[in-house]
Amino acid sequence: MSAIRTFMLLSFMVLGASAMGGTKDAPSAVVRSFHEALASGNRERVLELLDPDVVIFEQGGAEMSRDEYASHHLGEDIEFSRSTSRKLVSQTSGDKGASAWVLSISETSGTFGGKDVASRTAETMLLKQKSGEWRIAHIHWSSRRKEAPKP
Repeated sequence: MSAIRTFMLLSFMVLGASAMGGTKDAPSAVVRSFHEALASGNRERVLELLDPDVVIFEQGGAEMSRDEYASHHLGEDIEFSRSTSRKLVSQTSGDKGASAWVLSISETSGTFGGKDVASRTAETMLLKQKSGEWRIAHIHWSSRRKEAPKP
């Protein structure tokens, strides 16, 4: 089993065992910086915040490294973030040693590719700490169209 898959398995076990307790600011700040870098088009900062072995799951696809993400979907993710507005609805975080998780729900609105965007996204980010620095080791994004308020 690869190191990243072992890390992911252990992180999910820790997540379940601790019932998402024990928040810390540093992992949440990394996630916030990641989204700010996407929205400002700061490609270098986005990549700096990702572990080289990051695994990103989105819309049924997977990118298995920072280099793969950089050469495939990063450009589109930057353009999407620059063209839309993201509102954080809720966020929970926790950590256990050198592992942390940040679970977020957000709403996105705007226009992208000539189409209106109104979506709700569930985001899981697992982070690991190396040499005192937190890096994102796994991202899972799941989105759906935001439903209009009921009268």
